[in-house]
Amino acid sequence: MDQFDPQFPASETDIVSEEKGLLSDQIRVALADEIATGRLKPGTPLDEQQIGQRFGASRTPVREALRQLATTGMVEVRPRRGVVVATMTAERIMDMFEMTAEMEAMCVRLATYRITPVERSRLQTMHESSAEMVRGGDLGAYDDFNRRFHEAIYHATHNQFMAEQAVGVRARLAAFRRTQLRHGDRLATSHAEHGEILAAMARGDGEEAARCMRAHMLNASCALTRYIQELDLT
Repeated sequence: MDQFDPQFPASETDIVSEEKGLLSDQIRVALADEIATGRLKPGTPLDEQQIGQRFGASRTPVREALRQLATTGMVEVRPRRGVVVATMTAERIMDMFEMTAEMEAMCVRLATYRITPVERSRLQTMHESSAEMVRGGDLGAYDDFNRRFHEAIYHATHNQFMAEQAVGVRARLAAFRRTQLRHGDRLATSHAEHGEILAAMARGDGEEAARCMRAHMLNASCALTRYIQELDLT
């Protein structure tokens, strides 16, 4: 059985690897936010050395961060030109949100009919716990909760392939979904919309749950658009 044993603490190599992983995540999130809000324009070159100096990191975590951004389509690796910020137009982002809305609506519809009592209770507990994050304006904690909440719905479909596809699509929009939470009272609104989704699921109304989820995603898209417009970075 693979279980942590306090008699055998993590090796120095394991600790260094974990630290590099955490640093690469920090770099990825920071760059993704700057791309999502337009602070880093399409075509902007991303120099590994400059990024490393900015974050006090070696090239290894920088390269890992850029690799992860490339898998989500936020940056492009061009031969002999290095890594550059990919072109993500407002229309493209809206198309991605629209597609994601349909994917998530499909997931929650199926999850409504297949979710177990334990899974439903866990979702409700997660939702109730997130209220404190909203009151405290803790965007980072709420963003992490939001990911776990939606992924719990994917897995409640009990269709592994559908869940895998939903997770993959979500990853493409992760930075934009995080950014939209910064607009106005979006944290509170998002929390309320989650409550409506759960209420429909509790009634066993898959069609209403799907409608609520679709509206939830499209509202997020609109919040992102307004946030970027207010920054006047386009």
